[in-house]
Amino acid sequence: MGDKLGEPDLAGASAAMAAAFSELDEVLWNPISTAAVARAHPRFDELVLDACCGDGAAALPTAELVGPGGVVDAVDLSEPLVAIASERAGERMRQLRLHVADVTTWEPTGYDLVQCVLGVSSFDDLEAGTRHLIERARPGGRVAITVWARGALDPLPEVLAAALPDGGAMLDADAPVLSAGLESIDTAGSLAQWLTRLGLVGVRAHAVQRHLDLTAELAWTLVLGTRLRLLLGELDAAEVASVRERYLAVLEVRAVTSVDVTTLIGIGRRAAAAPVE
Repeated sequence: MGDKLGEPDLAGASAAMAAAFSELDEVLWNPISTAAVARAHPRFDELVLDACCGDGAAALPTAELVGPGGVVDAVDLSEPLVAIASERAGERMRQLRLHVADVTTWEPTGYDLVQCVLGVSSFDDLEAGTRHLIERARPGGRVAITVWARGALDPLPEVLAAALPDGGAMLDADAPVLSAGLESIDTAGSLAQWLTRLGLVGVRAHAVQRHLDLTAELAWTLVLGTRLRLLLGELDAAEVASVRERYLAVLEVRAVTSVDVTTLIGIGRRAAAAPVE
């Protein structure tokens, strides 16, 4: 993905789309979120905003860590994904508050920690959306942003595009599904510099390296459960089946047996407010 794809923007998504997303929890979203939460280090009794929470892969363990005296506001545009998160949380996590909302217009502030795992790629305005997240943190509060590293999920986007009925000829090269505008922050150094420019101080960025061994089933689930799915557009079931066949055939011919799913985690603190003179 090289942050070409990020988490899928599933606002208004069907239950089937949300189910495909959640099928990747064990192999993809949970390990990525575990690494992100470990570095963000939610603490007992803290107030946390989990932006673009999806089905709760980061929000649930964060709620465990803040304990009953803390609060986690988990926000996502997708009602089906939030419903999955709610079902998983059940009644045991009253400190977890789930919201179907656009986090780029979320108004509450004063959070001890603001975290967003692979969600900023869905923002219409990347810088404005991320700056808005930073402003939700209290002065001195922590902000943790996770993005894909350069080359993550390659060559799946290219192979899928070529498998489309028109061979991808009609795709807009600047469309968000192909480029979320994050190519300039797909290394640890560039991510740290960018977050510093947006107002964080003491920024550290880490690469969490990981590969997935591919099976045909997983290779296709990575299409259905990520923003790659958007490339399928309005294709009918028969057309999708043909795309799947061509896509998997090319992966086999090219001997693509694994994909890089390395992520970058940038963490800093919101600058303290300037003293009033």
